[in-house]
Amino acid sequence: MINVMIADDQELIRESLSIVLSAHDDINVLASVEDGFSVLSALEKAVPDVILMDIRMPRMDGVVCTKEVKQRYPKVKIIILTTFDDDEFIFSALKYGASGYLLKGVSMDELYHAIQTVYNGGAMINPDIATKVFKAFSQIPQQETTITVDETEISHLSKAEW
Repeated sequence: MINVMIADDQELIRESLSIVLSAHDDINVLASVEDGFSVLSALEKAVPDVILMDIRMPRMDGVVCTKEVKQRYPKVKIIILTTFDDDEFIFSALKYGASGYLLKGVSMDELYHAIQTVYNGGAMINPDIATKVFKAFSQIPQQETTITVDETEISHLSKAEW
């Protein structure tokens, strides 16, 4: 049984996801909350395996909440489920430990499989988001791996020690 929490500021989204996901025999919706503070409060009562987290929520957004959840409950998997594909949101959420980043345009079947994948230790990123991530990753400058050392500091070392 996969225990899931839904965090979204729109009640219609929360309720719809809850109904659809509860139709699966292997998913139990533990909680449905409206913002990051409510996520942290709900976690004190019951810890889910996976949190479906919206990015833009009042009081505490999904990025900050992801960071807080992963610091306090590192085993909890988080899938960002949002309409926003803003680079800042994507990279921040992934940096803070999200295991997935999906746009709300995904089908319910895709969402169900994403939950299973993340629960089993994998990661899920929407194809459009993956393209952005790979593009950004490829633009990271190659780091120089040579270490420079002041020659006067090593003059007493033998060649083998150096």
